[in-house]
Amino acid sequence: MRQLPLIDQEIIRLANAPGFTRWLEQVTATGGCARPVHLTGHTTTVDAATGEILHHYDTRDEPGERLLVRCRNRRRTVCEPCSRLHAGDTYHLVRAGLIGGKTVPATVTTHPRLFVTLTAPGFGPVHRTTTDTTRCRPRRGIPHCEHGRPLGCPLTHQPDDPTVGQPLCPDCYDYTAHVLWHAHAGELWSRFTRTLRRHLATTAGIPQTRFPDHARLSFAKVAEYQRRAAVHLHAVVRLDGPAGPGDRPPAWATTALLADAVRTAASRATVRTPYSPALGEHVLRWGTQLDARPLDNGDLADDAVAAYIAKYVTKSTTETTTGTDHPIRTHDDIAATSATPHVRTLMHTCWRLGGLLELHPLRLRAWTHTFGYRGHILTKSRAYSTTYTALRAERAEHERDDPSRDRLTGVTEAHWRYVGAGHVPGGAVVAAGISEALRRNRELAREALAGGRPEAGFP
Repeated sequence: MRQLPLIDQEIIRLANAPGFTRWLEQVTATGGCARPVHLTGHTTTVDAATGEILHHYDTRDEPGERLLVRCRNRRRTVCEPCSRLHAGDTYHLVRAGLIGGKTVPATVTTHPRLFVTLTAPGFGPVHRTTTDTTRCRPRRGIPHCEHGRPLGCPLTHQPDDPTVGQPLCPDCYDYTAHVLWHAHAGELWSRFTRTLRRHLATTAGIPQTRFPDHARLSFAKVAEYQRRAAVHLHAVVRLDGPAGPGDRPPAWATTALLADAVRTAASRATVRTPYSPALGEHVLRWGTQLDARPLDNGDLADDAVAAYIAKYVTKSTTETTTGTDHPIRTHDDIAATSATPHVRTLMHTCWRLGGLLELHPLRLRAWTHTFGYRGHILTKSRAYSTTYTALRAERAEHERDDPSRDRLTGVTEAHWRYVGAGHVPGGAVVAAGISEALRRNRELAREALAGGRPEAGFP
């Protein structure tokens, strides 16, 4: 008699285990999370006046005496269900700042708004995608660099070509500047926004220190890794009145003025690196490729912009640069990765620079897996729109099984302890099936609400 595969045997054991139905409910409640966190403990709500127990929950009544909760990892390559949820939150967060909702008035649509893309400068020529009949880097005669490598490329590269993003000459590529730019990208953005406010004030004829009394700059930005393993930023930039999104901007605040100020600020913002006897001093700035597109002329739909940013917030270095999603603990870990030679050289450079005393505050070794980039993938100004915390609280309230708990006004004591994470192989297969079923159900529901047509915006 033919024996079943081990995975099938494990699934059968799970299905016949006591408490399987409740375990299945927990996995479904996590959305089929690929690596749920296992908690043990209890929570008790007591009436502060009488001492009466209003509600009590204990994991001793659960299968395995543990509760499964979402891992909440934003990376699609780590957990597809949680990344989809994070992308949805990002979509609503960005969309609210564009068209209103979630405590933001709908009048923000009349404010000057831009979709801005800022890129890293060039650190050396790399192979690029050619989607038409043009060649990668055509050069007459194809001269060679001092290392004997050609400075041009007569080939055409498809988007999935592994050559795309790799330098024409690794010895000519400035890996040190690449890592240092990443390490200071957050400070460079801060300099950019400060310069932007100052230029707006100067253009409007008001003192720079009085700009907050006349207008407020709001933004939400997301970082994306290009194929050359360099970060570039996509941002929604909005100009409000001094009180925030509910306040009309001054008459001088126009979209054209904001776009001009963005270009000027991007060209002027610079950051100087700490002086190093081994490296000297680098002056870092934005790349020459800049895009500032108005959002009030119909060329870009607000929903499409929100979906665009939400898509990139769940991407990781592994999807664009063949890097790694986890920190590099030792120098030997770099060689063990499946990264491209270009990415491994970036990691080696990051690790080497992290050993310099003068660069120790940058914590480059801790961020070797991101090539020195230390910023959050998505950040926003305080008054742009709602927060992730508010969105998650609203969802938790909506999904709460017992609406009567909303009326509990007692004191709650909770004691939780982490006891593990993830699924056994058979459980992982079941969770993946639940995740796919939930995803398909949402798609069918959207199509039904849209009258059989796929709904525009976040997929």
